[in-house]
Amino acid sequence: MNDAQVSSPEAISLDVADGDLDALIEPALLAAIAALDGRAPLLAGMVRYHLGYAGPDLEPVDPRTVDRGKRIRPAVALLAAAAAGRDPRAAAPVGAALELLHNFTLIHDDVQDESPTRRHRPTVWSLWGIGQAINAGDALFAAAHLPLYDLASSGVSAALVLRLLEAFDRMAITIVEGQTLDLSFEARPDVTPDEYLEMIAGKTAAIVRFAAWAGALLGGADESTASRWAEFGLALGLGFQVRDDLLGIWGAPAATGKARADDVRRRKQTLPILLLRERLDAAERAELSRLYSAPSVNHSGVAHVLALLEREAVYQDVEAEITKYHHRATAALLQAARPGANPARDRLQALVERLSSRSG
Repeated sequence: MNDAQVSSPEAISLDVADGDLDALIEPALLAAIAALDGRAPLLAGMVRYHLGYAGPDLEPVDPRTVDRGKRIRPAVALLAAAAAGRDPRAAAPVGAALELLHNFTLIHDDVQDESPTRRHRPTVWSLWGIGQAINAGDALFAAAHLPLYDLASSGVSAALVLRLLEAFDRMAITIVEGQTLDLSFEARPDVTPDEYLEMIAGKTAAIVRFAAWAGALLGGADESTASRWAEFGLALGLGFQVRDDLLGIWGAPAATGKARADDVRRRKQTLPILLLRERLDAAERAELSRLYSAPSVNHSGVAHVLALLEREAVYQDVEAEITKYHHRATAALLQAARPGANPARDRLQALVERLSSRSG
């Protein structure tokens, strides 16, 4: 049997052009969460709360009323499978696994960053404490693997299942390496833009790279084509994070849900600040370091940093960096996807365009 079930072109077009990709991953995602039900109801309850299926009282809520995030990573996996030539359902287990793994990182990130809210709701640690939030994140990491074991029952070869499992775990290690570097950068005044881009290639982009690569393999792509899909995912992930960096300083509060220049106030060493530091003279660089050595940057300090960013035209250069990744992702996509009529490729191209210009 082939590594993934093939459907008719009509079915592929319908699912990709008009279908709800969330609905395709939902059965595998919910089954994995159900595996957490047991002697400690709080464990599954915290996970369901974080994912938007339950309220703070752990009672079910209509998930349509809760912001569950963009779910970009599973969408990339499913659309890559379809753009490579097969039904997007072939990658649904991978999509569910990626969404669960991503949310494991979010729960732990909220603890490490002491973030009180996420998606307009209190974070898990702020409701149940740091220790229980770590337990919820650990459980999500384990549960994320469960959908991958179901791939064999859908016709995927044992060899490919094992390959995807190993790559999944190596990707998770890369994400944690990136997070470790990110935390270490907070205490360093000499981080370079190149070091930062290498860090986000792990912390943020590695999971998007895996999504595109794994989806393509499940869609029947050969090794060379799957590598091109991986390049697409890496460029898309890098562009996504750099756009986040831009919005963290210049984004409108109504769109981002955060105060303007919140990343400056919180002393985050994102790409705009690193580019700025390179352009300042010694005295101004020392002043910036002094501002960033305080617990937070006050109002006048934020205004000062914004004025320096404007003077050095950093905004324009960050936009140019986003455009570079946008073009790189588009080029890789067009080389990787099947030529001719390809609704999944077109939807991925629209995703690139949307993410590169998003305001929130």
